Amino acid sequence: MSDIGKFFQENGYYFAKGVYSAEEIKAMESDFDRVVDQLLKSDENVNARWGGRLMDALDGGESVIIHTHNIQSFSGVWMQAFLQEKFLDVTEAILGPDIMLHHSKLFCKPPETGSPFPMHQDWQYFPSVKDTMIAAIIYVSEATDEMGCVRVYPGSHKELGRMDGMMGSGKNAEVTDRYPIENATVLEAEPGDVLFFSYFTL
Repeated sequence: MSDIGKFFQENGYYFAKGVYSAEEIKAMESDFDRVVDQLLKSDENVNARWGGRLMDALDGGESVIIHTHNIQSFSGVWMQAFLQEKFLDVTEAILGPDIMLHHSKLFCKPPETGSPFPMHQDWQYFPSVKDTMIAAIIYVSEATDEMGCVRVYPGSHKELGRMDGMMGSGKNAEVTDRYPIENATVLEAEPGDVLFFSYFTL
């Protein structure tokens, strides 16, 4: 097993720095902005803010996160991004050579009003039989702690495994209390970085 695979297996995440070049990010960000502009001009509800007491405690009930599924269906640039060699090399180091794209999401958090996410697992949203589902966040802009970047609990994927109830909606309160967001590991990012994580990782 590669060093990347070992780190992921132990910690439940791997932070790959500089996967995409500045030139690649420029094209990806341009198409990202184009798709967001189209979404904002549509009649659809594109705010994917979660509900529940945990969210209300974080944002007072007022925040926005613009979203759509499967950006590769609307952008050849993003399709190529998912097929980029460095991205697939890290993915293969974690999963092995058999890789399948389940879905993708575009998330855009506006300045000042961008929606937070409480501590949660992803597995309840798209469980798989062998629990080989992972997620990858591709950063097209800077994400600092002050801006509300992602936080994780290293090793939580092994400690918790499958949990009943949607933790992000306020269930499993005892787990939320045991893993407060304030104590989680802060993962600040630069454009071109990619965060890979297990769907069991908090």
